Amino acid sequence: MEGGEEAWYWQMKKEIVWSVSAIVVSFMILIIWEKLWLKPQRIRSVLQKQGITGPSPSFPFGNLSQIKRIQSHFFNNNSLSSSSQPEQWFPSLFPFLQQWRKQYGSTFVFSTGHIQHLYIGDPKLIKELNRAKPMDLGRPTYIFKPLKPLLGSGILTVNGPPWSFQRNLIAPEFSLLKIQNMVDFMEESTKEIMRKWERIIEESGVKKMAEIVIDDYMKDLTADIISKACFSGSYAQGNQIFAKLTALQAAVAKPNMLFGFLYLRILPTKENKKIWKLEKEMEQLILKVVHHRKLQNQSHKDQNQKDLLQMILENTAYEADNSSGAWGMWKKLKHKRETQKLIVDICKNIYFAGSETTAVLLTWTLVLLCLHPQWQDRLRAEILEAYPNISPHCFHDMDKFRNMKQLSMVIQESLRLYGPAITTAREAIKKVKVGEMVVPKGTNILVFITAMHRDPEIWGEDANEFKPERFEGGVSNACKYPQAYLPFGIGSQICLGQYFAIIEAKIALILLLSNFSFSISPSYRHCPFYKLALNPKYGAPLLVTKL
Repeated sequence: MEGGEEAWYWQMKKEIVWSVSAIVVSFMILIIWEKLWLKPQRIRSVLQKQGITGPSPSFPFGNLSQIKRIQSHFFNNNSLSSSSQPEQWFPSLFPFLQQWRKQYGSTFVFSTGHIQHLYIGDPKLIKELNRAKPMDLGRPTYIFKPLKPLLGSGILTVNGPPWSFQRNLIAPEFSLLKIQNMVDFMEESTKEIMRKWERIIEESGVKKMAEIVIDDYMKDLTADIISKACFSGSYAQGNQIFAKLTALQAAVAKPNMLFGFLYLRILPTKENKKIWKLEKEMEQLILKVVHHRKLQNQSHKDQNQKDLLQMILENTAYEADNSSGAWGMWKKLKHKRETQKLIVDICKNIYFAGSETTAVLLTWTLVLLCLHPQWQDRLRAEILEAYPNISPHCFHDMDKFRNMKQLSMVIQESLRLYGPAITTAREAIKKVKVGEMVVPKGTNILVFITAMHRDPEIWGEDANEFKPERFEGGVSNACKYPQAYLPFGIGSQICLGQYFAIIEAKIALILLLSNFSFSISPSYRHCPFYKLALNPKYGAPLLVTKL
């Protein structure tokens, strides 16, 4: 009997294990089925009932095969990078979106795997998106997962209370009053670039002229400015951080991550190991800057130093608890780790957003002024009138910036044609209404900014032409639908540093155009491409002449 009871016991145990395993597997299958099939079907059903159609998806990859086929067909039948046809590049940006817009209209739905994208190209709906609350439409999680090593959980990637906290922390540091105190940094950094260019021209052997690939210098310039403005005396280390950031950006950037294509960051591949190494090195550099500032604060040095880094430290300062023992120590260690991570992530986002976008803006503006030299002459004349003698600290008068209308027009037109951000996306955190359209929870809304900025129905038949005069009466008179002008994003999550970027660009252009003239180099190849921003694929070599 004992032997029989033991056999019965093990049989029952085996059956219980199998039953539990079957339940767990069934539960996992249900979760996967819900995520990969039921949820996408619900979203598409709600949109289709409202008359919103799009290409038919296939399970489980959605429209990925059509996307690949359209892109392959486009690139096999088109040659790019022609300097004689400078606008030939534009159709190469997501040709599947441009084809589907012709087929299905300005609003349609498509899928990449289980992710459902609602493309919106109707300016009237864009106006409604601008009114949406950040708690209704947030940052899409599928885009920023691959960018975690680059941006962490900073303001560019988070939603809800973490976003609100970081926004309230950062926004005051980019007010016009604070920016006015930063203009000397902008002037100082630009003059350093000018001195480098003068040395290159002297060494070139050609009288007063040299070919200079300006895009890297523009990135050095904006990185130096953001380091000085936000991290004061730590700007030397800031430049080291930016070098790591640039390398990390190159390693993680994938054009198709905008649509949720799969990138496995957990596998120990050669590429992923490089990303992990750069991420760790960048974190160590930032924490070194933070440690140095804390030592300064403890020794009561630089008591009046109130830059962004200081604000971050003061607002994240917290004594975990007065409780003693192991529990109190654990809480303090946990808070210290969380605080360090928050500081690192905020700094990453500030470096990326504060340097990359403005560098791209300056690069394309100078290229456009080379392609349209009459506007280069007009700006130089306006600068000479406003600043007949440029002297140190002469840029504190904000009224002069506002009165330089032609410079503003050129920057606005440059942002329209070659804005750093080519798309903006939002995820419906809950069911929301956009105008009369109901957008189900989980839907990812996509706006193709570059297409909006070049739409003849919005800007007229000359939409692809460089015509700064269209902004003479402001954005409201430049196009049919002013809400379709989106160089700094959309809605409440619009770029916090837009005024900083514009003033920074104006100071740099005033100084550069006052001291140099620019023309296109014969080696220049016009081929904009997307790599987290709209960059010149083959660089921007210009002929720079000292005036």
